[in-house]
Amino acid sequence: MNAVERVARDNAPAERGGPQLRTLLLTDLVDSTALVERLGDTAAAELFRAHDRLVLGLQQHWRGRLIDRSDGMLLLFERPIDGLGFALDYTRGLLELGAPHNVELKARAGLHVGEVLTWRNSDDAVRVGAKPVEVEGLAKPMAGRLMTTALPGQILISAVAEPLAHRAARELGERGQHLLWKSHGRWRFKGVPEAQQIFEVGEPGVAPLRTPPNTNKAWRDIPLWRRPAALATEVALLAVIALGGWFIARPQPAIAFNERDWVVLADLRNLTDQPLLDDSLEQAFRISLEQSRHVNVLSDLKTRDTLARMQRAPGTELDRAIASEIAIRDGARAVILPTVAEVGGRVRVSAEVIDPNSQTTVYAEYADGKGAVSALASIDEVTAALREKLGEALAAVEQDSAPLPQVSTENLDALRAYALGQKAYGQAQMDKALRFYQRATQLDPQFALAWLGQMRVQFSEQNAPAAVPALRQAQALREHLAPREAMYLDAWAAEFDAPSKALGKWQELASLYPDYWPALGNTANALAWQSKFEDALPFALRSTALQNELSAISHDLVGRIHLGMEQYSLAAEAFDQALRMQFFSSARRRAGVEAAQRHFVPAQRMMSEINQDRYAYLERISMAIDQARWSEARSASQAALRETDAEDSFFARALLMPAATADWLSGNESRAKDSARAAAAGALSFLAADYDADAIDDAGLALSAALFSQRLGDSSLTQEVLAKLGEHDEVMEFPSLVELAAVVRAERARIAGHPAEALKILEPLVTGHERYQTRVALLEAYAATGQLSSVLEQVRWLQQHRGLAYIEQGCGQCLQALNVADSNLATLRAAEILAANGRTRDALRELKSFDRFWPVETLPTYLRVRRSAVIAASN
Repeated sequence: MNAVERVARDNAPAERGGPQLRTLLLTDLVDSTALVERLGDTAAAELFRAHDRLVLGLQQHWRGRLIDRSDGMLLLFERPIDGLGFALDYTRGLLELGAPHNVELKARAGLHVGEVLTWRNSDDAVRVGAKPVEVEGLAKPMAGRLMTTALPGQILISAVAEPLAHRAARELGERGQHLLWKSHGRWRFKGVPEAQQIFEVGEPGVAPLRTPPNTNKAWRDIPLWRRPAALATEVALLAVIALGGWFIARPQPAIAFNERDWVVLADLRNLTDQPLLDDSLEQAFRISLEQSRHVNVLSDLKTRDTLARMQRAPGTELDRAIASEIAIRDGARAVILPTVAEVGGRVRVSAEVIDPNSQTTVYAEYADGKGAVSALASIDEVTAALREKLGEALAAVEQDSAPLPQVSTENLDALRAYALGQKAYGQAQMDKALRFYQRATQLDPQFALAWLGQMRVQFSEQNAPAAVPALRQAQALREHLAPREAMYLDAWAAEFDAPSKALGKWQELASLYPDYWPALGNTANALAWQSKFEDALPFALRSTALQNELSAISHDLVGRIHLGMEQYSLAAEAFDQALRMQFFSSARRRAGVEAAQRHFVPAQRMMSEINQDRYAYLERISMAIDQARWSEARSASQAALRETDAEDSFFARALLMPAATADWLSGNESRAKDSARAAAAGALSFLAADYDADAIDDAGLALSAALFSQRLGDSSLTQEVLAKLGEHDEVMEFPSLVELAAVVRAERARIAGHPAEALKILEPLVTGHERYQTRVALLEAYAATGQLSSVLEQVRWLQQHRGLAYIEQGCGQCLQALNVADSNLATLRAAEILAANGRTRDALRELKSFDRFWPVETLPTYLRVRRSAVIAASN
């Protein structure tokens, strides 16, 4: 390479040619020099090393690129929310770093979005002290002016970055709902020709929330009429003008409403003499507003839940004051107060948009019609006008909206029955809700939403055969649903008819309606089922928002995801939050977090406090096996089977697998085989029925039973299961079943003496999302082909993924007990294979670890024999 080429290379853009739109964050550590003088060189050096570790961790978490640093830092981010997340965590992290040294560490921060140009310096320049990457552009001094203007501990953000960060604040989880946003008005910056609006954002108790002082480089842009010299003259004049102007034209208030902000729908004020309109028109308002992708409506269930937390009676009217208090508690930006009245012989439908902080009316719209039947068209007219005033584009209002009579019903009696069904459903009165939904479809058989309601109730009650006819009726009337509900219906239809396609449907719905909790929760669940935990986490976190009436369940889902990723402290935190919100199913999973880390004392204490969760049998059996308490594992499994003996539920079938695992490890191989065969037979029997609501789980249970039986030397079940499942093509397209079936076939090949063929099947399954038993099968296939390093790699993986062993989804966690057992047996297997390869010292070290997990005196005979063989081979 000649000199010209080298210069061209060294000065090429760092990423791609031309300016790039980036988020810039500039920070400055306040009084860093004085800090060294106060602490001394040694203590200050230790503090700055801790500071560097903090910055590195935050860089990795928020995907920031550090460009320059001294007392301050310049970082680039792809998105404003990432830069804001870094700044918030950095501000709080500094306070925590300074506390042990009795100093208050604070930084100034400025956040801006703009075009920058980046290029790499030459290697020679870097060697003599230049930065590896240079960043230039007008955005850089703008961020610098914001930073220098900020007070200590203050994060100032430009008008360009503020709306982008504000809209995405939900991605920060619950704390994003509590951030404080404050405008500090228009400012002039030296060297910047135009005045700039600046904002402050921060956490309560941390952010200063004070207007910065003027400096010679930054000063507030105060209009002439507000300057002191003019104020005296203006006061008298303004008093006269204001008095007259008040009577001429009252100023219209405003509300800072952003896209996807929340509103509370207050109870309808019915000023007519027609009680029929009470529930029906209130529900119509909700249906009409929920068609918006700009305005989010707090669910009736959530508002009633908040009402209960306010210690108000269940039937308390949601008037202006009560609805405003709910809005403040739940982070809603506005209240909508609907009214219906008779004015001049006509029916007037009106709605006010209310600022919950002041309870003043910000906007009001109305529409008149003739007779009660006109009310639905009037509601459409009123809500469309309100949506526009709240910032929604007219084109979006027209595109995302269908007339109420089309997407609900023209029959007000049917609409009232549906509204009462919705209230009953929100109160978990499923029988009552079902009756109202059925009454609605009797009054109007074309009422698609009421059919959808029936399906939802039946499915909630685990009565899938009854849910299918309602689903089919709703599908036949799909054109009578609003776009969101139509997509919701499509996703549920896929769950029933094409499970492998359901995830795509839920993801599509979540992308178009990013605050629609059913879409977020079902997307996260489906991804977690496939062990795609990193992909699932953002959806699950978004569904923990304050406005979600089922946020407790979402916190539990977040905990399960973190447990599957072996992020134990985060999993514990999420489960604890779910428990605080009284989602008690999290208790057994919280105990699983401790057990996965072998903290059995607290795990057992937690399990002892669980009384009425029968699903806790899964953890009781697994934890007993994990501690080599075989009789306890058998007792728990037999108690579970006795409790479900009279049921034909899937859970009763699934319990046969942990029971079989407990029997096998206790030395009763015959009974273990019988239980596995019974599990497979039950699963296949239900799959052969006209409709099996648990088809995915039953197929997984049958495959799990075949895999377990192979380990016990019974391969006859394998062919039967694979043949029967071959009759269910749609079910067997589900990704986790494709993988599990491949593992069963691979094990069959290995047992038949074809380990290379087994590896060809298994190795493509290792995607980072593979199932626990895939790795177990890989271990044995590598052992059979003499690939020692690959064997040990699988052993370490199994030892390190105990969180996954405890939480892996599929077949009702029927493989949990076997997974947990394999996390310990992998250590014994490592000892056996190392001894067979002459690495006796390593073999004995592995055996010593195994003895800590399962002491020799607890081992059944066949495991003692295997252990003794390792010792014999190592002597």
